[in-house]
Amino acid sequence: MGINLDKLSRKELLELRDQVDKALENAEARERQEALMAAEKAAAAYGFSLSDLASQPTRSGKGSKAKAKYRNPADPTQTWTGRGRKPKWVHEALKAGADISDLEI
Repeated sequence: MGINLDKLSRKELLELRDQVDKALENAEARERQEALMAAEKAAAAYGFSLSDLASQPTRSGKGSKAKAKYRNPADPTQTWTGRGRKPKWVHEALKAGADISDLEI
C-alpha cells in the first residue's frame, strides 16, 4: 500500500477512515460467515448440526450436587447427602440412640 497519509487533507483522511471502517466490517462479516461454514462442515463430518451441538449440554469435570438424603429432625434446614464426613448433628443423633434410617428424608 503506497498511500502517503501526510499528503492527504483532513477531508480525504476522514473519507479514507470511513472506507477502512466499512472494509473492516465487510471483512469481519465475510470471515464470520467462513468460520460458520467451516464449523458446520466439521459438525456434519461427525453427523451433527451446529444447533445439535449448541443445544446439548456438555458434561464438565464436576458433577451436579447430590440430593440430600438425611435431615436433622431438630433443625430441618440442616441436611446431608450421605457423602463425605458425617455432620456433627448426625454423630450426635447416632450417639443419642437414633438409627440412621430415622434421619432419612
